[in-house]
Amino acid sequence: MVEPVDRPSTAGQRLSAPESFGVSTLEPGMRPPVQPPGRPVSIRVQMMDDTQEVFQISQRSGGKVLFDLVCVHLNLTEGDYFGLEYQDHRKMTVWLDLLKPTLKQIRRPKNTILRFVVKFFPPDHTQLMEELTRYLFALQVKRDLACGHLICNDTSSALMVSHIIQSEIGDFDETQSWQHLLHNKYLPDQDAIRDKIMDCHRKHVGQTPAESDYQLLEIARRLEMYGIRLHPAKDREGSKLSLSVSHTGVLVFQGYTKINAFNWSKVRKLSFKRKRFLIKLRGDPSQNAHHDTLEFAMASRDCCKIFWKICVEYHAFFRLFEEPKPKPKPILFTRGSSFRFSGRTQKQIIDYVKDSEFKKVPFERKHSKILSNSGLPSHASSFRSLVPKESAMSIPLADQTDSTRISDLQIAVSNNNGFRDALAESKQQQQQHHHGNGSAPDQHLLNPGSPASEDSPLGSPRVAVNGNSPVNGPDHILGSVPQSPLTSPLLIDAGYVRNEDEEEARRKKFPTDKAYFIAKELLTTERTYLNDLQVVTESFQSAVANDEAFSNSVKNLILANYEPVYKFHEGFLKEVEQRLAQWEGRSNAHIKGDYQRIGDILLKNIQGLKQLTVHLQKHSECLVELEKLCRSVRKVEVLCREFEQQRVCYLPFNVFLLRPLHRLLHYKLILERLCKHYPPTHEDFRDSRAALAEISEMALQLQGTMMKMENFQKLLELKKDLTGIDILAIPGREFIRLGCLSKLSGKGLQQRMFFLFSDCLVYTSRGMTASNQFKVHGQLPLYGMTIRESEEEWGVPHSFTLFGQRQSVVVAASCASEMEHWVEDIRMAMDLAEQGSGAPSDLLCASPTDNKLSGEGGPEHESEEELSGSRTSLERQGHRGNTTVHVCWHRNTSVSMVDFSVAVENQLSGNLLRKFKNSNGWQKLWVVFTNFSLFFYKSHQDDYPLASLPLLGYSVTVPSESENIHKDYVFKLHFKSHVYYFRSESEYTFERWMEVIRSATCSSSRSLPTTRKDLY
Repeated sequence: MVEPVDRPSTAGQRLSAPESFGVSTLEPGMRPPVQPPGRPVSIRVQMMDDTQEVFQISQRSGGKVLFDLVCVHLNLTEGDYFGLEYQDHRKMTVWLDLLKPTLKQIRRPKNTILRFVVKFFPPDHTQLMEELTRYLFALQVKRDLACGHLICNDTSSALMVSHIIQSEIGDFDETQSWQHLLHNKYLPDQDAIRDKIMDCHRKHVGQTPAESDYQLLEIARRLEMYGIRLHPAKDREGSKLSLSVSHTGVLVFQGYTKINAFNWSKVRKLSFKRKRFLIKLRGDPSQNAHHDTLEFAMASRDCCKIFWKICVEYHAFFRLFEEPKPKPKPILFTRGSSFRFSGRTQKQIIDYVKDSEFKKVPFERKHSKILSNSGLPSHASSFRSLVPKESAMSIPLADQTDSTRISDLQIAVSNNNGFRDALAESKQQQQQHHHGNGSAPDQHLLNPGSPASEDSPLGSPRVAVNGNSPVNGPDHILGSVPQSPLTSPLLIDAGYVRNEDEEEARRKKFPTDKAYFIAKELLTTERTYLNDLQVVTESFQSAVANDEAFSNSVKNLILANYEPVYKFHEGFLKEVEQRLAQWEGRSNAHIKGDYQRIGDILLKNIQGLKQLTVHLQKHSECLVELEKLCRSVRKVEVLCREFEQQRVCYLPFNVFLLRPLHRLLHYKLILERLCKHYPPTHEDFRDSRAALAEISEMALQLQGTMMKMENFQKLLELKKDLTGIDILAIPGREFIRLGCLSKLSGKGLQQRMFFLFSDCLVYTSRGMTASNQFKVHGQLPLYGMTIRESEEEWGVPHSFTLFGQRQSVVVAASCASEMEHWVEDIRMAMDLAEQGSGAPSDLLCASPTDNKLSGEGGPEHESEEELSGSRTSLERQGHRGNTTVHVCWHRNTSVSMVDFSVAVENQLSGNLLRKFKNSNGWQKLWVVFTNFSLFFYKSHQDDYPLASLPLLGYSVTVPSESENIHKDYVFKLHFKSHVYYFRSESEYTFERWMEVIRSATCSSSRSLPTTRKDLY
């Protein structure tokens, strides 16, 4: 090993860059602890990308000092998931104890290499807040696959390797991918499934490295051997077993099959005695059972102790709220081990990252194709300076603090021709400088699973002293940039600190044409639409597949008419994703011609969609037949309601059945905006105009069916919210408006929920049933009804009187605009009733008069917190506590069928940055606006939303100067004390979000703005 040399200053200091102190994982927000005095000792650490770093510590320093130095070097905030392991003098792999002096554990530091690896594997990778942490976990999975530790079937293996390749070399190219698989070994038996890997890789077009890491971890976490490290043992009968530990408890394996698991809640004590490992279980109180003790024999006492220690640490990390305190020292005699877990628990990490605001620092990723196939030496000084700045980011959102999906902070190496030329030139220069020493590719880079070799092509490993000054072998170049892709230096490109101005400049280098953002809206909404179709074709079908009560004819009818539509749009989405990737410059496919347009793809696919018109016309029949089956078979009705309570069904199921008809309107509106933007001379104008003509024809053809089905679906949905009505959906009845009005009675004004139909007006109160339905109190036929304003007569603001044939009712609205809406709609409904055939049949099962009803005192009012808190609103969805009816009840507002029609057209999806009123950081979320609500996801790949925010009653504005939101494209949602800030990526998306959200806010502001000036 080359000993580090003393240097007067580092390259960064000579370039006037500030010193990077990083973040200490054990003392958040503090610098690394001051080392005690003593002789400096160099310790080599092998990082997760197989590079080696040298850290200097004091002779008396504890393990915590060394571990903190490694985390600071990586700028790793969530470092407590990781650990340092090494082989001790007994040739056993052990973890570095952070509380003990390092040199008391490592007897020969010059001959020992510590490995920085993942120590604690959480059950869900979405608990990892930072992209760098997920990247390190992805490297761990990659290493486990190569070493044969992560056992799985060929399909899972191929899919995981395909995501790794996508992260390393980008989009699929058959020759390139084949050569890459020949030179890089990711699996022990890789050759047997090479074709399957390539088939999977071709499906990931446009996927960024961060998205590939996410998908890789999503697959890995579902595997039984994920994060499992086997410790050989035997049971009392001498059968060979293996013990392991996970976040759930202690596991028992036979071979690679889990045969038993002891949950932490059932384990009373873990101990060992000589070679015996003991698990003492809690007795079952219901059975008066005694405590059970299980005994396993291991190879030696040391093996028992090593496994016992990791069990103690796993239990503390995942089960405790905070780090356990040290035991008091005994006065005379010691009993048992003093070992304890040192570091933050998982809960402390999550709370700390959420509550803290960090400047996200970019980090490099290792692109094996570039390093291996180009023959570029691993420490070429000019490597990073040759990366085109235009290709250095993948998503034009900046400053995404506290984001769970920070895909825009990676340094993504483009594979365009200019970069290839620059690499070739750099290769020639390096070969001349090293006289041929660097021409051979680094063998341990070609094999990602191999351990670090000390016999590198240049004769010595690249190392860094405490992560600051790179020290190489004899060919070290002054001022070269560290090659480790895990390093997150503050020095970027030319060695200066990247600030917000540069982030802004980089963001502005992305496509700024309005057509690009219109195409991106098509992409984001298509992703949501495909997920909605998947609810019908997969989730619902699997829910009813094995139920004998569900008619096969209805099941086959739905599948036969939705499956072809889903398959068609699946292909359409892939085309749009590929085109957007090319438009943004993220694809490295060989592209010929102009690709900065979308009209040609829309025209082609809308013409293909016309072939599916016969299926779209059948969707109304699917809705009717399903309703008939629910009415005739009680078990089917219960089955459908249970399905609606699943998280994947975030909207009423009937809404999903109408999605294909709604999507036609979305295409029409997108094409209208596109044609309005393009001048007639634009090359994409002709295709866009032709596509608009095609989709307008389809929409007009299906318009009648769509209007009938929307009304039918709304009547079916309202029936679920009402109790005391036999049948609501009868021929000729149309829904007009629902909302809150105060009804005047002998007890004063009482809040009631009114439902206006084309033949009658129904008023209800909130029931105290388990399903939170509204109890019908009475109905007023509209035939022969008159209406009169009566504010002066009764002295009640915004009141009016309804005179029916049998009774009259005095009601009051919450404001003048609400009263105006109600009076206008009631008068329209009265005209419709006069044109009808007469009085309708009675809606009610029994028709009690209003003054005889019990419960006129009004139900208990639920807190507004139930609906305003976006974090908890979905938790009550299974009890129908989050429907539009309930939101109107809590917000004291109303919506009409016209509002519902506008909401159908104004659906939107995309990434937004969210910030709470009292928080500092911005969190990146995938947001879907539909049905008067915002639904929040971590990413567009999620199956169900994490939370929702109903918007009825909210106001949407831009932040004032006093709120200190110094960012562009920020809008504010406000209701009473609830305030949320959302940040979009461009002016176009900002205006679109403001437009669609204003369509769902309070009735008084439901008219849409025509220009951006109206927003202010």
